[in-house]
Amino acid sequence: MNALTRKLATVGSALAMAASSLLLASSPASAATSCYASSCEGLDPATTICQNDARTVAETYFPGGIELRYSPTCRTAWARYNGSLGMNFTVMVERENADGSYSPHYSTYYRGNGAAVWTRMVNDAGFTARACGYATDGHGCSRAY
Repeated sequence: MNALTRKLATVGSALAMAASSLLLASSPASAATSCYASSCEGLDPATTICQNDARTVAETYFPGGIELRYSPTCRTAWARYNGSLGMNFTVMVERENADGSYSPHYSTYYRGNGAAVWTRMVNDAGFTARACGYATDGHGCSRAY
């Protein structure tokens, strides 16, 4: 009887381990973020999961509309242009300073070729950001978010 009890205990342990590994394997991968707020600063949103729940929260009046993208999971913002104009210009994400002015943080150059471009991310936890487009003959920025 002692040998039978040991065998049952071994089988029970094996079943418990198998069941726990199934539970761990079924956890959603999206529950973990690759960065959050300040740890996302300067990262490319395309290389993180921040793009997964991002939404456009503002858009510029600059020709073609540059979007301010925001990820609530990562608490980050960035500027994106989907590309339709045949002119060259700079796409920029700016963050508000303590005095209410805005400072450029990250930029990318749109070459008028129809390809989408986006900036690196800024920490948006407790900050206000905006997206801007700058060309030689003018500029435009989105409302702040």
